[in-house]
Amino acid sequence: MPMDVSGEALAGPAPTRMLEALAYNLRWSWRPRTMDLFRELDEAMWEETRHNPVALIRRMEPSPLEAALADAELGRRVREEWDDLQAYLGAADTWFDEHAPGAARPLTAYFSAEYALTECLSIYSGGLGVLAGDHLKSASDLGVPLVALGLLYREGYFRQTVTGSGDQVESYERLDADALPLRLECREDGEPVTVAIAFPGRQVFVRIWRAAVGRVPLFLLDTDHPGNSVADRRITARLYGGDKDMRIQQEIVLGVGAFRALHELGIRPATYHMNEGHSAFLGLEHVRHLVHQGVPFEQAVEDVADRNIFTTHTPVPAGHDRFTRERMAQYFTVFAREMDLPLPRLLNLGLEPDDGDDAPFSMTVLALRLSRYHNGVSKLHGAVSRKMMRGLWPDVEVDDVPIGYITNGVHLPTWIAPSVQQVLDRELGADWRRQGGSRESWSRIRHIDPDALWRMRNDARRSLVEHVRERLVAQVRRRGGTPAQLERAGEVLDPDILTIVFARRFATYKRATLLLHDRARLDRLLNHEERPVQILFAGKAHPRDEPGKDLIRQIVRLVRQPRFRNRIVFVENYDLDIARSLVHGADVWLNNPRRPHEASGTSGMKAAVNGALNVSVLDGWWDEAWQEAVQNGDRIGWSVGEGLEPQDVGGEAALDVIDAHDLFRTLEEEVVPLFYQRDHGRPTAWLEMAATAVATLAPAFSAHRMVRQYTERYYLPAASPTTASPSATTPPAGSR
Repeated sequence: MPMDVSGEALAGPAPTRMLEALAYNLRWSWRPRTMDLFRELDEAMWEETRHNPVALIRRMEPSPLEAALADAELGRRVREEWDDLQAYLGAADTWFDEHAPGAARPLTAYFSAEYALTECLSIYSGGLGVLAGDHLKSASDLGVPLVALGLLYREGYFRQTVTGSGDQVESYERLDADALPLRLECREDGEPVTVAIAFPGRQVFVRIWRAAVGRVPLFLLDTDHPGNSVADRRITARLYGGDKDMRIQQEIVLGVGAFRALHELGIRPATYHMNEGHSAFLGLEHVRHLVHQGVPFEQAVEDVADRNIFTTHTPVPAGHDRFTRERMAQYFTVFAREMDLPLPRLLNLGLEPDDGDDAPFSMTVLALRLSRYHNGVSKLHGAVSRKMMRGLWPDVEVDDVPIGYITNGVHLPTWIAPSVQQVLDRELGADWRRQGGSRESWSRIRHIDPDALWRMRNDARRSLVEHVRERLVAQVRRRGGTPAQLERAGEVLDPDILTIVFARRFATYKRATLLLHDRARLDRLLNHEERPVQILFAGKAHPRDEPGKDLIRQIVRLVRQPRFRNRIVFVENYDLDIARSLVHGADVWLNNPRRPHEASGTSGMKAAVNGALNVSVLDGWWDEAWQEAVQNGDRIGWSVGEGLEPQDVGGEAALDVIDAHDLFRTLEEEVVPLFYQRDHGRPTAWLEMAATAVATLAPAFSAHRMVRQYTERYYLPAASPTTASPSATTPPAGSR
């Protein structure tokens, strides 16, 4: 398989060549020692480039760079990190090597519309991208044979600024691919590898860029090709931008184009994993490919399904992509004709049995029809998905609908603070990085020195406050603030008081303003004379989500009131950089969606493994974490509500009132008193709960555990269809 993920071959041992090799492999994004090298070369430029080592090296003049690398100590560290990278890439004793010895190493192709790997590569919007990025990193650490595919959004997702009145303003910055940790895939003659896709009345040409994510190559498709029209060059311009026509074009590039790209690159996966339905057109292209080889259409559908895995992330019907039949006809009439197939027969793959003549084509239904393995992303979400999609299996009981679950996880080396990682290395050894560690090894954290843990928690909170102050000062400066406003921005928050964080996408179901239901009560909570509390908010609303934007306005306008000015902060432009600070420094991670609308959620996992305590509605991952903790007698945080859903209490408004009251009660009577209950200057009971949360949640909700389960349950069985699980099945086709 012609894939080199280490970067260009080195001509010699020169430190500059080693540094460049380190820059082009994104393993640096989860290895603090490598990041420290780049930061020390020029800290100001490291921040200015948004932590982009390729741009950093290119912007530094040769003489200062060579002078810096001439330092014996720095040169030694560069060599040490380069040697470590080579050993990592060449290791033959990974988890996969140990658990699939002698296997043919079947390759899985992983498709996702977004990836969050590092803040300088802004091709992500939120949780789906973070999950995909963590999946690749853990697959790399575990040695799982994986190749990933996505889109290179030249303008990425939007940068958020917030006006003084709370209005969200979106802006876009064009990515310079040549100054990113990416390499253009070229043929031996130096010409870029290109694939062509038939669009109505024209061909669209696509180039391929490669990012090395440790051992995993990530190929990103780009329509900014000189052979395309101005409009077609913008197909991959913005993540989740444009109208329905732009959306179907992007999903055709992601599905059809990426499948063709693999063949152009000489890569033949054994299995295909669709991370959400955006890439489901890959199944149609795979079917077309087999039909052209002489396989009958129905048999081709079965053969493709045997090798496909589909993960759904959306627990509400409105979140699933659908296209009118007219739009599908516009783009797939020729496609169907190439298979000598009536278009309605092709469209039937995306329709439910009871759909009427005007029902739209569903990407989720297509993904389910063209896959044998299907899963939700938490235990509760699996149950919700079975209920939602039961119409595809009309002859089985809802509990027998073949949609299972693999709960999401987080890549621990990416999200655990470096200071905490040092403690884990000392207490657990290197196995927690390599394979995730066992529950038995993680149990040692329960007995960690409380004084040391308290020092770490205080240091992390202070670092968070400093980081937020810096960003607030920058925000005020961009808005032309006065010297007095700049001074106030630099003094907000208190590094020594209980800090609650709410940071996530500002969709209405996540209820960012639940604590604003009773502002007098909120005032008393935050400004208590002996037990003060502060809250940090961060998150973006989709550009077309006006109700979500209004939630931001409510918070920002509340901040302007004197009673709340130093106790509530909204941090704009939520990205991976501020996310790390927030999960490192939070004391409490707040999550209060309307159940059961949170498919999984991973931000609370990231906070928990750093010693924060979750206060959360019983939804997504927290529902199963909480149930297991109760069963085992472990105290890991707090639940809000009693697992109620809107239909249980007469609607969403009634549920919001009930949950807001219980949230206030939990904070006032349990959370805040426990934090301020001190023994020898430290909150001993609080720290015991935090240590228990780390010990129990880190192994259970790590991405290493998640990827191991995908490999054992889906990737390996799908690579050998004759040994597939008997529960794996596709929905029966309709009668059209």
